Amino acid sequence: MAKQFFFPAEDYVLIGKITKAHGIKGEVKVLSFSGQPENFAHYKQFTLVSEDGKLSPPYTVARARVTSKEVIISLQRVNDRNSAEGLCGYGVLVSKDALPKLSGDDYYLHELEGLQVVTENGQALGRIDSFFDNGAQDILVVLDGDEEILIPLIPGMIVQRDTTKITICPPPGLLDINSSEFGRE
Repeated sequence: MAKQFFFPAEDYVLIGKITKAHGIKGEVKVLSFSGQPENFAHYKQFTLVSEDGKLSPPYTVARARVTSKEVIISLQRVNDRNSAEGLCGYGVLVSKDALPKLSGDDYYLHELEGLQVVTENGQALGRIDSFFDNGAQDILVVLDGDEEILIPLIPGMIVQRDTTKITICPPPGLLDINSSEFGRE
């Protein structure tokens, strides 16, 4: 799971993390948290956030190219390897206003945070606290008090969504194996 960064979530979405400098001309490698590094090519500006929550002024993207799981980015004002190395470990934020508009029933994962989760039969499970990518699919972290339930976002899992809740159709046994009570005697 991605390291936790603190930033104004009402304004930004965390889309990646700078992992290391690349070459001698100030390029940086960025790990994409979405699993879709090609999306970085759509953004013209990024704001960086340090581990202690300090935001940088916006950086304009001069160039972005995709490798297998990372993106190599050239930022204006970052012209040498030393400057690039100084950015390692920073989170990469994009303004919510810069996100492409979605059509139909599509949504961004950050739009689900805080929503109530209920099953089709009306069982309340808790609220969506966060999400992460386990390599196979995105996982919702649902909290109900001290109880944590991990819900994979597989096709057909979310059957309804509105501004306050999502309704899910979990496969038989999923809630049992994901419960922190599972395996306790």
